Amino acid sequence: MGLRGSTAIIGAFDTKVGKIPERSATALCVDAALGAIRDAGLILADVDGLVTCNSMAQPYMYHAEAVAEYLGIRPRYCATAAAGGGATFTVMYQAALAIDAGICDTVVIAMADSLRTGLSREAAMIMQSSSGHPQYETPYGATVPGYYALIAQAYLRAYGAKPEHFASVAVSGRAHAVLNPAAEMQKTITVEDVLASRLIADPLRLLDCSLVSDGGAAVVLTRADRATHQPHKPVYLLGAGEGRGHEHISQASSLIHSSARQSGERAFSMARLNPADVDFAQVYDCFTPVALIEMEDLGLCGEGEAGDFFLRGDGAPGGRLPINTHGGLLSHSHPGNPGSMFALTESVRQLRGGLGVRQVKDANVGLVHAQGGILSSHCTVVLGTEVVL
Repeated sequence: MGLRGSTAIIGAFDTKVGKIPERSATALCVDAALGAIRDAGLILADVDGLVTCNSMAQPYMYHAEAVAEYLGIRPRYCATAAAGGGATFTVMYQAALAIDAGICDTVVIAMADSLRTGLSREAAMIMQSSSGHPQYETPYGATVPGYYALIAQAYLRAYGAKPEHFASVAVSGRAHAVLNPAAEMQKTITVEDVLASRLIADPLRLLDCSLVSDGGAAVVLTRADRATHQPHKPVYLLGAGEGRGHEHISQASSLIHSSARQSGERAFSMARLNPADVDFAQVYDCFTPVALIEMEDLGLCGEGEAGDFFLRGDGAPGGRLPINTHGGLLSHSHPGNPGSMFALTESVRQLRGGLGVRQVKDANVGLVHAQGGILSSHCTVVLGTEVVL
């Protein structure tokens, strides 16, 4: 049978996002886990698996075990993820494998961090430079925005793109965010606003860069045969795939392509679907050019065509293929490694239906993609309703 449709998400929960100084990173993780368990109609005793990712603001040597301790559970399956922003989906299908193998039945995947209020300015700067190679990159002063600026420059040169194409990604995400009361950013912006914002690393401007946030989210994953008796319509894991390229950007084989191509192909193959079957997608928009590259590598746009896709409004609310329907990392929130958890919980809600003005019409298939490092590690997940099983 394989993994396709063998597990389903039955619970999803987001904490508040933004500035949350009254809650530590660990407290946010616990809050998210408890909220997802309640949403699933379960109690703590029903949970026998737990997956988390470590926190930058409040790290533990054994993070999942620490969260299990706070929850008061002793799970049969316990794991701490370490794949950067791609951790959410890497661990989700690994949890599905554990369920499929009979190691456990019901897994909570909970992630949170406090990058906005839990880190000093000095600690944040150290974090910004930690992605570089200690000998061959970091000594030259580059930070994370600087590395992504190299990617942006390469994309502009390769396709004759313009900064307006990058800006249109931010505008599209903000249009979704203003429909979502849970998103941090609630003010509509224009391409002109993005281009007028402060220069960060040429050609990237402030509004081309994702937020820095506190917050957490969680989902509950269980066997498909247990999923139909819960409060909400189950959302099935149809396919998942990973792709690995490099650790350091100086060793990347390309600055305009990524291993999202491989992760997407593998996820679609498992799901027995194609990009044309997708009703909405959530991509990892840590910086605006990344969204363009991922859209193209995932087969959602032709090569060099993603900028025009966003400029036409095709990814905006009511567009041909809505992208980042919660607002994305640019406008909803970005608490670091857990950032893509909000794309996952949003996808679950879209596939359940009932989101009112921001509901994607007739949504049965959703794609969610995340990456870690500087376009380094990629994971793609395809989710669906019972209609596509």
